[in-house]
Amino acid sequence: MNSSRKILKTVLTVNFIFLTLSIFGQTVEINRSHLKIQAQTDQIFDSLVNLRRDFHRHPELAEQEEKTSKKIAAYLKALGLEVHTNIGGYGVVGILKTYKKGKHIAWRADIDALASNHQDKVNFSSENTAVRHICGHDVHTTIALGIANVLSSIKEDLTGTVSFIFQPAEENLKGAKAMIADGLFDLINPDEIYALHIAPMPEGIISTKANNLYADYKSIQIAFTKTRKKEELIENIKEILFNLQNVKPDSKFWDNRNLIDPKIGLGNPNTIFKDYITVNPNIQIEKNDDNIFFKAYLSAEKHTEIDSILSKIKSSIKESDFSKEFKSITFGNEAALVLNDENLTSLSMSTLHTIYGSKQVQPLYGAIPDGRSDDFSYFQNKIPGVYFLLGASNFEKGIISMPHSPNFAVDENSIKAGVKYFSSLIAERLKQKNQSATIIKNEN
Repeated sequence: MNSSRKILKTVLTVNFIFLTLSIFGQTVEINRSHLKIQAQTDQIFDSLVNLRRDFHRHPELAEQEEKTSKKIAAYLKALGLEVHTNIGGYGVVGILKTYKKGKHIAWRADIDALASNHQDKVNFSSENTAVRHICGHDVHTTIALGIANVLSSIKEDLTGTVSFIFQPAEENLKGAKAMIADGLFDLINPDEIYALHIAPMPEGIISTKANNLYADYKSIQIAFTKTRKKEELIENIKEILFNLQNVKPDSKFWDNRNLIDPKIGLGNPNTIFKDYITVNPNIQIEKNDDNIFFKAYLSAEKHTEIDSILSKIKSSIKESDFSKEFKSITFGNEAALVLNDENLTSLSMSTLHTIYGSKQVQPLYGAIPDGRSDDFSYFQNKIPGVYFLLGASNFEKGIISMPHSPNFAVDENSIKAGVKYFSSLIAERLKQKNQSATIIKNEN
C-alpha cells in the first residue's frame, strides 16, 4: 500500500512539473516516459540501496573485481540484456536493444575499490581487510544498474540501443585502455558516451561544464649536462618554475572546502578556481655521471595552456646562465585529461535543466585543482562524451562525499537522483538524430 501511494505521489508531482514546463514554453518534448522513469526509480530504490551496500561490503581492488563483475552480469541478464564479460580483465558490457532504428548511446561506470586502512563510518562496512569503496564506485555501479533497470522497463518507448560499460581498474588508470584493446568498440559502436562521479556537493545536484572539469595536471622533466655550478642551477630552475605559479600561498584556493562555497566556489561564474597555474613545491632532482634531471608537477585551469607553459620554461632556461648545459624538456607519461564535448555538454545540460530545473542542474566554472585523472578520457578520445559530477553530501548529517578522503560517505538518496536524471537524459538523447539537434533553453 505504501509503495502504491509513493508511486501515485511521484506521478502527480511529475505531472505538475510537466504542466509547469508546458506553460513556460519548453521545447524539449516531455512525454510519459519520464513519468514511468520517476515511478520505476521510486519502486526499485530500496533494492538499489541494498545492492549498493552489498558492493560496499565486498569491495575489490583494481584488476581483482571478479565477484563484483559476476554480480553485475547476473543483474543485467535478469533484466534481459545481452551481456558480455571478461573484457579487458573483469569488464562487463550489457546491451539494451530496442530493435528499432535509432542512436546508440553508452553509459560507463567504474567498479573497483581502493586500498584503505581507515574504518568505515557505516554499519555495512567493508568485510575485505584494508579495501574500501572510498571513491564512490559502488554508487556509480549501482546507478548504472538502476538506469539499465529503468530503461528496460520502458523499452517500448525507446528507440536505438543503450550499452552499459562496467569498467574495471579505474584507480590504476588501466581499465579503459584494456577494454578498448580487448575489442570493446568492435562489440559496440556508440554515437555518444556518458559517465558520472560522486562529488562533495549537496545530494542530488548535477553539474558539469564543457572541456575540462579537472585542472590539466602534468609532470615535466628537464635535463641538463652536469655542471660544477650545481647549486646555482638548482636555484635557477626552482625560481623559473615557482615564478609560473599565480596563486598566493595564503589563498582560499588551497582549501578544498571552498570548491563548493557559493560565493567563490566552482558554481559561481566569479570563482577563484579559474585562470590559475600551480607548481608542486616538491621538485625532484636526480643525477648520473653525465646529467642532472629535474622533475616537477604543475597544473593549469585552461587545458590549452600547458603547451605554452612548456615553451615559457624553455625560453627562460635559454636566457639563463645554463643555456649551454640545457638538453631537453618534456612531459612525463600522464593520464589523458577528461575533456567534455562542448556540443554534447550544452545539449545534455539543457535537457536536464528543462526536465528537472535549475535547482538540481547547475553549471560549473573553472576547474577542480587536485590533478585527479579518470581514464574515462580514453573513451572520450574515441567517442564524443560528457562526464558529470553528482552531489552526494548531506552536511546536516555530517555526510561528506569527498572522494579518497578517510571519512568519505554518501547520502544514498543520490542513487535515486542519478538513476532518475540520467535515465531521462538517455531517453531524450535517443530521440535526437545527431549531436547538432537543437534544444532551446528556458530564457526565463
